[in-house]
Amino acid sequence: MKCVILAAGYATRLYPLTENFPKPLLKVGKKAILEWLVDDVDSNTDIHDFVIISNHKFAHHFEAWASASDKNVVVVDDGTSTNETRLGAVRDILFAVEQLGLDEDLLVMAGDNVLNFSLSNFVKFAMEKGTSCVMCHKEEELAKQQKTAIITVDENCCITTYEEKPKEPKGNLAVPPFYFYKKEDVKRIQEALEDGCNADAPGSFAAWLSHKTKMHAYVMEGKRYDIGDLKSYEEAQRIFG
Repeated sequence: MKCVILAAGYATRLYPLTENFPKPLLKVGKKAILEWLVDDVDSNTDIHDFVIISNHKFAHHFEAWASASDKNVVVVDDGTSTNETRLGAVRDILFAVEQLGLDEDLLVMAGDNVLNFSLSNFVKFAMEKGTSCVMCHKEEELAKQQKTAIITVDENCCITTYEEKPKEPKGNLAVPPFYFYKKEDVKRIQEALEDGCNADAPGSFAAWLSHKTKMHAYVMEGKRYDIGDLKSYEEAQRIFG
């Protein structure tokens, strides 16, 4: 099993901080955003191999970080150099799978979030369920529900509906960019793209997959801090610094 971290974005909303430097390597407290995630997974799960998907513009920054790290990290350069030519999160996953010949279960996450809880229980949950899984949390504000993915689940945590940015949400469980994919489902990414899956949004593949096979959702036990702009970065600095 490997952990795949999506880090090929250009973070234009964080300029000038990220104009020439990747967002996942910005420091929050004494560690880079990326380090918070990698340290947790490496220390608290059986996953010890990491794949970081970068764009060409920032790949050398991640390679330097990986060289200095004591973790087993491979950096994949997707070849793009501008926000306009980016592959999109789903195509980036496929790119890494094909480049490295990955044929195993994958823990996939965005590299721009800091969590105040461990991902270990999510991984344990996914292993117990034996299916591809997503994390979720309650979101009560309609405006926020309309800007994210919303799911409903049954009494066994099995996903019953999955909608991206619904105008009229059927539930209040929002899905952040943390996914566990069984290896047989990873092999369906190309099929999903050919079927019209949005390549840009990281959750689009999970949404597509949920209509093809059984998936489960784990309600996360803490809070995540999505570093999307200067305000959210400053908040994370205040809390974790």
